[in-house]
Amino acid sequence: MKNIILSVLVLSFLLVSCNQKNKQEETVNSETVNSETIKPETATVKVSPTSFSIKEIVTDYLSLKNALTKDDSNGTADSGKALVKTLGKIDMKKLSGEQMKTYMDIADDLKEHAEHIGDNAGNIAHQREHFVLMSKDINDLVATFGTDQKLYQDFCPMADEGKGAIWISEVKDIKNPYYGSEMLTCGSVRKEF
Repeated sequence: MKNIILSVLVLSFLLVSCNQKNKQEETVNSETVNSETIKPETATVKVSPTSFSIKEIVTDYLSLKNALTKDDSNGTADSGKALVKTLGKIDMKKLSGEQMKTYMDIADDLKEHAEHIGDNAGNIAHQREHFVLMSKDINDLVATFGTDQKLYQDFCPMADEGKGAIWISEVKDIKNPYYGSEMLTCGSVRKEF
């Protein structure tokens, strides 16, 4: 009984904290959301959109992210396995030496996190830990190689043990993969790609 009461108190605290953080950010950023916070990201490595695409990687990542928002550990694992397969078949022949090095540095980390997520069906907490780092990798890929799809970088101040963490989304509405049904709308849009 004590554990149930303690759990309810902790969850209530997290919900109130997240809600207050969102209200503070809305107040502070209400004027900058349209002009400063949400700015399209530009690619740092010039890559022709027809020559190299990360679209399949992003699609698999978004599938994984959406499974986490639904607290679907098995679907998350399946998406992690799909991402590993996609990373294995990406054609890098059209990349220059510098571009290939940049891609490989990011993709190697991304693959490691996808493997951990894929191997841990039933352990959504562990999957979400790897999703923190995976999201940084996807952010780097999108920022480096660009995208023809409108994407958003979202931020949850409560994720990663209160350090905060980003994720990439295809929709502007917040659907938090770090807390799923517990705090689905906790977070804010940081920028637009």
